Amino acid sequence: MFRDQVISEWARFGRLSDEQVSALERHYELLKQWNERMNLTRMTSIEETIRFHYCESMFMGTVLPYGALSIADIGSGAGFPGIPLAIIRPECTVVLIESNQRKSVFLRESCRFVPNASVICSRAEDVSGSYDWVVSRAVGVEDVLRARLAPRTAVHMSGSDAARLPQVDRVIPMPWGDQRVIAMFQTFHVEHTNMEQTKPTC
Repeated sequence: MFRDQVISEWARFGRLSDEQVSALERHYELLKQWNERMNLTRMTSIEETIRFHYCESMFMGTVLPYGALSIADIGSGAGFPGIPLAIIRPECTVVLIESNQRKSVFLRESCRFVPNASVICSRAEDVSGSYDWVVSRAVGVEDVLRARLAPRTAVHMSGSDAARLPQVDRVIPMPWGDQRVIAMFQTFHVEHTNMEQTKPTC
């Protein structure tokens, strides 16, 4: 059921490969199992889960620039938007930053079938190194921007919240749900460092 519905829902944006659909489905099945033991994310119907978790996260990947980017997902939680973004953009490297140790264990399990994704168990403000982009959802914008990990930031949020932020550079409406947008921010100029030396573990 998941496979057919995610293919159908994403069809307006392009074709998912068999490998991408399988990776998305494995994450979904793992998420269902873990969600029974701990509250990773709100899951209602499979249709809403696909639209508002998976497709919105993949849509984030379509609005970021082309090319091999380094991306940090702050407060990744259940892996959104980072896991689906990494699946739809295999040329990019995606680091999932999550301070909760149990959620980080779940994310590491999820990364076993997403080779371009990895996990840092830490608060974002304690992470060193730099990235091309920071992405996030369900985390306060000021907290995301305060981390200063990338020169550009993209955040899932409501359109009304985005309209109240003077520093927003661009607002991109999402196809699912009323007033759901991706807000883009320019943060600062960074000099890239060797990120392999800046990955604390729990």
